[in-house]
Amino acid sequence: MNKADRWLLPDGIEELLPADARQLEAMRRRLVDQFRLWGYDYVIPPLVEFTDSLLTGSGQDISLLTFKLTDQLSGKTMGIRADITPQVARMDAHSQSHVGVNRLCYAGHVMHTRPKAQLSSRTPIQAGVELFGELSLDADIEVVSLLIATLEAAGLSKQYLDLGHVGVYRAILKTVSFTAEQESTYLELIQSKALPDLKQWLLDQNLGKQQLQWLEMLPTLAGSVAVLEQARVIFESAPEALHMALDELEALAGVIGERYPSAQLYFDLSELRGYNYHTGLVFGAFAPGVGNAIAGGGRYDCIGKAFGRSRPATGFAVDLTAINRLLGSVDTVSEGVFAATSDNAQQWKEIQKLRAQGHRVVNGLSGQVKPYEYQLCNQQLVEIESGFVLRPLAN
Repeated sequence: MNKADRWLLPDGIEELLPADARQLEAMRRRLVDQFRLWGYDYVIPPLVEFTDSLLTGSGQDISLLTFKLTDQLSGKTMGIRADITPQVARMDAHSQSHVGVNRLCYAGHVMHTRPKAQLSSRTPIQAGVELFGELSLDADIEVVSLLIATLEAAGLSKQYLDLGHVGVYRAILKTVSFTAEQESTYLELIQSKALPDLKQWLLDQNLGKQQLQWLEMLPTLAGSVAVLEQARVIFESAPEALHMALDELEALAGVIGERYPSAQLYFDLSELRGYNYHTGLVFGAFAPGVGNAIAGGGRYDCIGKAFGRSRPATGFAVDLTAINRLLGSVDTVSEGVFAATSDNAQQWKEIQKLRAQGHRVVNGLSGQVKPYEYQLCNQQLVEIESGFVLRPLAN
């Protein structure tokens, strides 16, 4: 690499300059403070861990996204986290061992071997919550409610949620005898919504009439809450587990509709994001003009089993980097005080007093008598006979 190229960053790796960094950090603080107000305790998991624990229960997708390296002390394989949820699950199962409900939250960088979607960052900053120890629907309702409140606090005036339930898919699959390869193909076809290809593939599988109809109709059941009633008719004779999943979606929709009437809820019964990872309700948040989810989560019971403590769990993660880019750069710094170079020792005391009061004070250096424009000062500290005063900065 020649000198002219040394400033280049790898594809998908980005830096945040002051205006964007200020905005994102302000958002992070708001969200972590909000999580605390909802009863969630803040934790800071390590950036790297042994892959034995980091990838436990997280599925093949996370494994492929994880950078792996060798620990020079132990010789074991470590991973740079691509998702924080498994780390928090380890902390709940092993480091805390609370009896009953445990609410934890976090915010930090993750790193991906490749972008999750076109133009996505490979080093996004995530913030999220995990609720452990509660199997009831109340926990899922709380987490979805907090997700909507989080999107509001982040600055998104409209919230668009895509809701699904892996219980629907699993109940249908139990009625057929697919091999692992067949199941993988079917999952890929319904996720891509390739309906003509799906229909032809199903016809080639020698299925019964009822199973063929169910498997073909599943990816078409997407839209308003009315699709839940439509699904009840189509899957009338399906296993009870499917109807229980529909009941949960309907109950969730009722509560969220009352709490957040402006939130746009979209139901997709073939939404299987993180299928190998989740065990119940799944959801994603979207924004106009952004193709991939800006937040996602769901129920993932039993992930702590590998750490010796199986626990019901639900939670979500928000991509702060994607939201920050979506909002655009709006500099939140509106005022600051400039203090020109001075030999008066009293000036330092005045500056410290202003900082203690919450003022942002920029010291002049090397004879600087006025601030640069990018220093964003609108007042100056001026020395007068009786001491120091603040005055508006002349344009």
